[in-house]
Amino acid sequence: MKVKIQTGFSEKSAIPHMTCEQMVDAYKEKIQKKTRLFFALVFLLFALVIFSIAVGSYNLGVTGIIRSLFGLEEGAQKIVVWSIRMPRIIAAIITGGALGMSGMAIQCLLRNPLGSPFTLGISQGAAFGAAFSIVALGAGGMQESALKTADMNTGTIYSVYATTFFAFVGAITATIVILLLARLKKMSPEAIILAGVALSSLFTSGTILVQYFATEGEIARVVFWTFGDVARSDWPEIGILGGTTFLGILYYVFNRWNLNALSAGEDAAKSLGVDVERLRTSGMFMAALIAALATAFHGVIAFLGLLAPHIGQRLVGTDYRLLIPFSCLTGSLLLLTADTAGRLIVGSGTLPVGVLTSFMGAPLFLYLLMMGMKK
Repeated sequence: MKVKIQTGFSEKSAIPHMTCEQMVDAYKEKIQKKTRLFFALVFLLFALVIFSIAVGSYNLGVTGIIRSLFGLEEGAQKIVVWSIRMPRIIAAIITGGALGMSGMAIQCLLRNPLGSPFTLGISQGAAFGAAFSIVALGAGGMQESALKTADMNTGTIYSVYATTFFAFVGAITATIVILLLARLKKMSPEAIILAGVALSSLFTSGTILVQYFATEGEIARVVFWTFGDVARSDWPEIGILGGTTFLGILYYVFNRWNLNALSAGEDAAKSLGVDVERLRTSGMFMAALIAALATAFHGVIAFLGLLAPHIGQRLVGTDYRLLIPFSCLTGSLLLLTADTAGRLIVGSGTLPVGVLTSFMGAPLFLYLLMMGMKK
């Protein structure tokens, strides 16, 4: 009696043998493709910057833009480029990159694709801090920006930085609560996300309660702050956020191999000598600090920290040597595109960028989910 043994694979389905040289060549070709894609996205961002400078209620030609950038133009064109549009564009690039990197780090450290500053309650904490300062302390906290309209003249701006400071305090408070729960209660990554959802609900309820006791003018200032506006900050705020974001990039680049190990699982990371708890605590604090500054300076910009890392993963995979720059670049492209579209749609720039990122992000995120399910 003959017994036929199933081996599980046929000769045709066997993996072809590759020599070491062929594997190295294939790896180099793969890296070269992703490098070319990175520079293509950089060129796209540069082209979008030029387009964003050119369009608006005061249109500029390419020659005028170049002369203004090199300081060869005086008068109205120089004011429009360097005092109005360039701060807004640079703020959009830095803020988008900061939120994209923050979301990427949170998703990796928690090993949860739903991780982001918005789902952890950091953005809602900032909104509560801003609402509390405006209503309870009488701080206006909003500079002259694209969001300000004639209807807001009834509100007096008592302090430019008070609302920003209390928004930062609210975001950091949410971060500390999350880190303490994770550290002291040894919560799992899934439980941390659920704790963030609970904090989001708590801070949202607190913001609604503060608005209940507010006047109409105060409610208007709270609502306009939560819309999100990259035109709100000036060069000093842009410098602070840019410097902190650069430090965050250095931190995550330095820990890129630890992040790669953690993406394979906690046990695998620990077997390779990675201090998972220390990496998670320090990495989460850095991500939350960057997101807190971005939200404090520019208001709540939802969905960006959740979407940009997923787009980066679709482009380059989960190798954090590549995913770190791609997440930053994708976030910058998304936010600058949303802000430019807002200026083109309305003209005066009064369309909130946070609303546009949500409109852009929700369909794209659903598309990514459906593509993932098909695979």
